[in-house]
This record gives sequence, structure tokens and C-alpha cells, in this order.
Amino acid sequence: MNLTTRQLQLLEFVKSQHGAQQRKYEGIPYWHHLYEVAKLVDQYIKTDGAIEIALCHDLLEDTSCTQLQLEQQLSLLSYEPDLINYIVEGVVGMTDVFTAINHPDLNRKERKQKEALRLGGTAAIVHSVKYADMTDNVKSIVSGDPGFARVYMHEMIAIMDQMRQGNIHLLINCCAALSKVQEELKAR
Repeated sequence: MNLTTRQLQLLEFVKSQHGAQQRKYEGIPYWHHLYEVAKLVDQYIKTDGAIEIALCHDLLEDTSCTQLQLEQQLSLLSYEPDLINYIVEGVVGMTDVFTAINHPDLNRKERKQKEALRLGGTAAIVHSVKYADMTDNVKSIVSGDPGFARVYMHEMIAIMDQMRQGNIHLLINCCAALSKVQEELKAR
């Protein structure tokens, strides 16, 4: 994947926002996940803003960065207003709404069911980036935490039941990755 100058600058902004965060089971800087998701998206989607959504997809959820700060950063990097809106809408679409903090009255299963329904109503680009996100997330989960992997798989399948509008190639890759994990879990 060849990032443009402003995409590289956006990646640096994202890295600074995620700071010292690491991938849970891999112990590497978190931004590697964001880059891998962007690489998957770049293979199949050539729409302006798709890579940016992938690079920023966890920004509002996992950092103190606000929607306004993201908009300002994109503006500083000379993104056009319509493209800024597209990117920000995609990132907002990727951001979990039904979190434990926002919905303490709901248990995890209820929150994840509501989140799957919410995601089903998002734009096709959000579906596509989510497929790439799930594909990358499942790489290390079985070896890292097989017990949680079983829970996670049920949640991801529930999401897949709702999200069918994204890029077909990313959908197929995601289904294959999830299927592989299911087979690995059966073998344990």
C-alpha cells in the first residue's frame, strides 16, 4: 500500500492519539492493527477516504480524540470539506455506541446485539471497513485467549448477519477468517 503524503501525516496523527496502546495478544503498537486494516481495505476499495476511515476507525472509541479534533486534523491536512464529512461519518459509523459506559443497564450480550443492529444500518463503507477490522482481529485471538475467542466469534457472526452491504471481496475474506477460527476452536 502506497500512502499519500497526507495519509502518512494522518497516520502519524493517529499514532500520536493512540500513544502507547498495544495490541492485546500481540504486544505490538496498536497502530499496526489500523495499518493492516487499511491495507486490506486498499486491496479492494479505491474510493477516496476509505483508507482514512480504516486508519481512524478506532480513534473516537479508543482515544481521547473527539470528532471535532478529527475534523480539524483532516482540514489541516487539506482534505476537502465533502471528503472530511465522508471520512468522519465513516469513523463515527465504526465507533461503538452500545458500550458499558454508555449503557450500564445492559449486559455485554445485549449491548453487542444492539451494536450489531446499529452497524447493519450504517453505510456500505462502514461494512467494508468492519469486515477488514474483523479479519485482522481474529488473527491472534484463538492463540491469545481461546475462551474469549468463542464469545467474540458469536458476536462477530451476529454482526455479519446484519452487515451485507460492503465490498464482496472483503466480506468473503472476513467469512473465511471467521470460519478458520471456528475450525481452530472446534479442534481445541
